[in-house]
Amino acid sequence: MNPLLLNFPDEFQTERLTIRAPRPGDGPIFNAAVLDALEACKPWMPWAKKAPTVEESEELMRPAHAKFVRREDLMFLVFLRETGTLVVSSGIHRAMWTTPRFEIGYWVRTPFAGRGYVTEAAAGLTEFARTSLGAKRVEIRASDKNPRSWRIPEKLGLIYEGTLKNWTRAPAGELHDLRVYAKTF
Repeated sequence: MNPLLLNFPDEFQTERLTIRAPRPGDGPIFNAAVLDALEACKPWMPWAKKAPTVEESEELMRPAHAKFVRREDLMFLVFLRETGTLVVSSGIHRAMWTTPRFEIGYWVRTPFAGRGYVTEAAAGLTEFARTSLGAKRVEIRASDKNPRSWRIPEKLGLIYEGTLKNWTRAPAGELHDLRVYAKTF
């Protein structure tokens, strides 16, 4: 299967959210979200070392858009349907199109944490992967030291498959174990 030939939407909605691919021009809104989330993301995300400029955020959005079109990586921005505010950055990553299997990742804009937006977005992306991409497996991986992140797949009913010991280094350099959750179809 050639993923370039797959036709699927670059935008869809859940009950409270609009989930869409990044577009050229999204740099300013993405930058504001990153600045709000930077401190909370520092322990987990390698990109959270320093605050980006608006231009650097735009430089991220344009290749993200191109990668989406080329089916190399499916980044999604998650907005509140009611206000259009960007609240979550997520995506369907590490695609193995021949299986097909995918991994969902996410981070939340700090003022919107704890309201279920990440859980709703991850549920929407899981269903999108199943229905639009033909997924046979969806994974969510999270550091064992980040329970806020790994509780999301548990809420969604993904199966805990195990912990990969000393799997990754956190941005500060310490080794982390990685919890793996999956749903198969």
